[in-house]
Amino acid sequence: MAVKDIRSRLLEALEAEAAAHGADIVDVEVAGASKAPVVRVRVDRAEPGEPVSLDEVASHNGWVGDVVEALDPFPGSYTLEVSSPGLDRPLRRPADFERFAGEPVQVRMAGHEGRRTFTGTLVGLQGGDVVVECDDGTHALPLADVQSAKLRPVF
Repeated sequence: MAVKDIRSRLLEALEAEAAAHGADIVDVEVAGASKAPVVRVRVDRAEPGEPVSLDEVASHNGWVGDVVEALDPFPGSYTLEVSSPGLDRPLRRPADFERFAGEPVQVRMAGHEGRRTFTGTLVGLQGGDVVVECDDGTHALPLADVQSAKLRPVF
């Protein structure tokens, strides 16, 4: 099974359980060699507000591990890492682009002619486009073509 398919199955199964545990699955990443795969699950609080604490992240290890184990995505062993989304939180769902409007972001496009990376302030989601205000103007980027998007911390 392809890594992309494994990621999709894990994401779907984890999102189905997350609400019951007061969690939001920010992202799932499958990395590493096929002999030693790593599953990284980023969790946050279901309700926006204060950042998720280390103790809260630790409390999610059990049920996340149970969900991943039930899917049995790899023939051998794997490493599971459960963490907070971090300062450079990935944005992947339409609700993420609305929730973090006004925040600094970096958006990378797939299959986009010319420029592929847009760094600026997230305006939000409008008509299926991610709108980013950059130094050179406002750009409406089709959500379907977004390869990755993440918050950019400002120090």
